[in-house]
Amino acid sequence: MKPMNSEQALTLGYGVFPIVAGADKFTNLLCQWEKYLSPLARRVLPMRARTFMRLVGVIEMGVGVAVLSPKLRRYAAYVASAWLASIAANLVLNRDYDIAARDAWLALGALALAQIQPAVTATAGKPRLQAPQMEPEHAPAVFEEGQGVRVDEPVLQH
Repeated sequence: MKPMNSEQALTLGYGVFPIVAGADKFTNLLCQWEKYLSPLARRVLPMRARTFMRLVGVIEMGVGVAVLSPKLRRYAAYVASAWLASIAANLVLNRDYDIAARDAWLALGALALAQIQPAVTATAGKPRLQAPQMEPEHAPAVFEEGQGVRVDEPVLQH
């Protein structure tokens, strides 16, 4: 069996774990997620902590599924990175510094996953290609100012 490369390992981790953690927001089998919500967040939220954590779970599962999709992976990894950074900030407010440091580190990993993905165009959904490099003899002629060539005059190729 061929070992996973770095991109595959990051994709698996940032795809599967958010799905598992998001689903657990409904069951609290892994941990009691509400305890990580800072007092400030509890005060400003327009809903109960339990309801908010379930909403978080739905978003996490969606991001996990999107990371597993090759067409959405780049954007989803950027979302995951921002999401993890915001979780780290909340954990700092809650004085859970060790977990905040871990989530900040995870945010950097998600950022790395996003940046190793090929850029895709918004319309075609295909990787962008660089312009083909021309051999010097096929490259368009470059004229310096004052050589008598008008801008609206077509340049003839040899």
